[in-house]
Amino acid sequence: MNKAPPKPRGANRSRAPFRQAFESYLGHHRRVARDSARRMLQAPVASLMTWTVMGVALALPVGLLLLLTSLQGVSAGWESAARVTLYLAEEVTVDQADGLRLDIAMRPEVAEVELIDKTQALAEFRSGSGLDDALDFLNDNPLPHTLLVTPTDRVRSELAMQGLLGTLEDIRGVSRVQVDLGWLQRLKAITEVLGRGVWALAALLALAVILVIGNTIRLAIENRRDEILVAKLVGGTDAFVRRPFLYTGIWFGLGGGLVAFVLLQLTLWWLSGPVERLADLYGSQFVLTGLSFQGNLVLLMVAIGFGWLGAWLAVKRHLVAIEPG
Repeated sequence: MNKAPPKPRGANRSRAPFRQAFESYLGHHRRVARDSARRMLQAPVASLMTWTVMGVALALPVGLLLLLTSLQGVSAGWESAARVTLYLAEEVTVDQADGLRLDIAMRPEVAEVELIDKTQALAEFRSGSGLDDALDFLNDNPLPHTLLVTPTDRVRSELAMQGLLGTLEDIRGVSRVQVDLGWLQRLKAITEVLGRGVWALAALLALAVILVIGNTIRLAIENRRDEILVAKLVGGTDAFVRRPFLYTGIWFGLGGGLVAFVLLQLTLWWLSGPVERLADLYGSQFVLTGLSFQGNLVLLMVAIGFGWLGAWLAVKRHLVAIEPG
């Protein structure tokens, strides 16, 4: 049998220094991370204030975005369930109205059609208006036959609804077509404006978070000026010197993200009861929904990213000015 060629001398020895260097690198990161966390916990009041500022700045836009998302979901449901009212001409009889109902129900964009004849409509108006005495003076029934058309789920958009309205208006015997989508269009426009405002607010608050972290790290750099000078005198690299401050920014971001998570959960719990009672009064299915597990994870990652970015900017600007004389 052919023997495997012997390994070159020094192969294992060449791998050993690399492994030792890598383990030393990871060990230094662990020590720096623990030391940064310990220094933060030694000043609990200042750290808690920074975490709270970050938490409020992160929770406010996220909460507003969740509210807007819930409103958009409700408006989409209303839009899909909107019914079109067809007022028929006065000369249309009940049998002709029922024939129109069957014809319209055959259309693919229509889910259901309900016929309300003039006698039924007058009875409902009499019971709901409280004008029994005034209606007794009428010789004839002034109300027309009415068809209530429920579109399918495909007719959700404003353009599709306009196309359906145009088709229904051309039907012979239809005097007037009415659908109350004006309020829905106004609600959609308002939510779009609020959405842009929330994103602008989120950008401003993100900048505020970065500045707060940057100012906190700047103070930490000034407090450790002598330690930084000694590290540079003994040959410490810039990466070695700025590493503790970057970890401090990461810890600040993680704490701020956790505070934002707690604030969002408390706010949703506090508002859920009144919102559900208000929705029940209006017969709505509106429910405030919180972040999913992935959403909460993204929130924490974004908070950590802001903390790291604020620390990196502060270190890049202020650490260069500290040089041994």
